[in-house]
Amino acid sequence: MQINENNEVNLSGVSLAAVAVRPEQYPREIMPEFVFCGKSNVGKSSLINAALGRKALARTSRNPGKTRTINFYAVENRLFFVDLPGYGYARLSRAESMKWGAMIEKYLMKREQLRRIFLLVDIRHEPSAGDKMMFEWLSHYGYAFAVIATKADKLKRSQVDRQTAMIRRALPAPFLIPFSSETRQGVDKVWEIILGDIENIKGNPDIHVE
Repeated sequence: MQINENNEVNLSGVSLAAVAVRPEQYPREIMPEFVFCGKSNVGKSSLINAALGRKALARTSRNPGKTRTINFYAVENRLFFVDLPGYGYARLSRAESMKWGAMIEKYLMKREQLRRIFLLVDIRHEPSAGDKMMFEWLSHYGYAFAVIATKADKLKRSQVDRQTAMIRRALPAPFLIPFSSETRQGVDKVWEIILGDIENIKGNPDIHVE
């Protein structure tokens, strides 16, 4: 997988491999998994489509809370992109919110193939209480993760710098990537991290990497 000068990755084998709500529905293939999480309507599906060079592989919607399952996208028989349901959707009942939370936590705590989590936040706004809680949870359990500040095309360059600095103060992650699905800003950085992680796990007999 190579990134060209237009921040595009050439992929031929990309597909929705599994839609799961329970562990027995997860893919059985042992490949590295890269997870995308964030509040509802932050742009997870748009990011996945942009990173994979597809327009509608991951379904997008203007209505928050559309993704209610854990969706696994197989990439070149080398890795999975994993789209988690968004958190913080106000119209969910308490029982439904707890059910989603348990489903997500079970995946994050038990899935040995998980290699990195990308926490998405909206660059236009201060990180929410849910964003900060997720950041603290990931930090506490020692996950490898990066923060992606989505919708950067909605701001002027000077505003991007200011908002990025504000997010970095609230969420001091090792990586903070301004991202736009419209301009493809940040796609190369996301892939740089993913390919670096894959390189680091080569030689591990429990993980299949070509």
